[in-house]
Amino acid sequence: MIDKTVAKLILKEEKRQEETLMMIPSENYASQSVMEALGSIFTDKYSEGYANKRYYQGQRFSDELETLCIDRAKKLFKVPFVNVQPYSGSPANAAVYFALLNPQDTIMGLSLPSGGHLTHGVPHITFSGKFFHSVQYEVDKNGYINYDTVEKIALRERPKLIVAGTTHYSRQLDFKRFAQIADKVGAYLMADMSHVIGLIIAGVYSNPIPYVDVVTTTTHKTLRGPRAAIIMVTDKGLKKDPAMGEKINKAVFPGLQGGPHMNTIAAIAVSLEEASKPKFIKYGQQVVKNAKVLSDELIKKGYHLLSGGTDSHVMVVDLRKDGILGNTASEALEVAGMILNRNAVPFDTNPPYYPSGIRFGTPGLTSRGFKEKHMKQIAGWIDRVLKALILSKKQLKVDDILERKKEIRKKMIDNTKELLLINKEVRTLCKQFPIKKEY
Repeated sequence: MIDKTVAKLILKEEKRQEETLMMIPSENYASQSVMEALGSIFTDKYSEGYANKRYYQGQRFSDELETLCIDRAKKLFKVPFVNVQPYSGSPANAAVYFALLNPQDTIMGLSLPSGGHLTHGVPHITFSGKFFHSVQYEVDKNGYINYDTVEKIALRERPKLIVAGTTHYSRQLDFKRFAQIADKVGAYLMADMSHVIGLIIAGVYSNPIPYVDVVTTTTHKTLRGPRAAIIMVTDKGLKKDPAMGEKINKAVFPGLQGGPHMNTIAAIAVSLEEASKPKFIKYGQQVVKNAKVLSDELIKKGYHLLSGGTDSHVMVVDLRKDGILGNTASEALEVAGMILNRNAVPFDTNPPYYPSGIRFGTPGLTSRGFKEKHMKQIAGWIDRVLKALILSKKQLKVDDILERKKEIRKKMIDNTKELLLINKEVRTLCKQFPIKKEY
């Protein structure tokens, strides 16, 4: 690479990833084949429009590529309509709303602290909460979605669209029950499967396609593709509205986007081919096995996990009874070599920037080849970090408000010498499982 400054940053990021445990559930390792497609000559091509309906010349191979990508998605997910042009998950969700709703129509999604996404109608601060009338459902005190409560809200509010999708809700969604509710109130039902689409392919997570009208998903999480998204309309959706696919096409372009990123579409096509292989099913199965062992081990050590565990790839530890912020925990765990994120928990009295939880999962760990025995080891490291951190907080006499200050959290972390010892152990394990170039 001619640009030595950028080249150095790339090498540093490669080293960081090699020497740490990627546990953020929305991250994964794309194969070398996916990355080669992403960096291919298709980067240079502007292909505004759709296959065989472009606005520029020179589209022969762009048309073939986009058609190939769409056909692979249709075959893999058994759906009649696919759009592969959304730049990422949020624009994909926006396109569905733009296609099927009018401004100030009512949408209904899971609240952010309960495990929903910003685009599922978070009021006041997001496009989905500003341009539409948003009502939200929440988990109950046990951390589960109560579908009878969801039905009562839907009957009262009469939403035009219901979103079934999560970012940290660890249990399986009951799409059949969601469909009964949506049909009862005459609402569209959209499944945002960004986090679990790979698990659906593997048959270890409930499949929404027989029950919903439209599915959105990113392609870079459990699918291990590039950072992008796809939109799928089901047979049920087309039966409800035969023009739904065309409406979504128009919403994506020209409604919200310009020309598609053909290099990204090439990378999506590669990832879909990878996901169609039997070994991908084994991968998805192992993701869930690893997650269940990791969550069970943490519960044995006395930690409170939302909903009491996981059925999927993700889990959230509620640290309120441990008396420590998610910020402090996630920052300390990074020093120890474990990369995850702070996260809101239901009914949290702390402000969103200083939440009481940490969220992590097993997609990236599983891609490197880690198995159940390693999850037990990782649970032990997490436990050691948190216990040592709690002790430092007591030794330094830091109260909960003072802990919100970055310099105070740094002082707590610097005082926790155990972190560097754990970091060495983590790096030793990472050397045994180099990041894979192909799957």
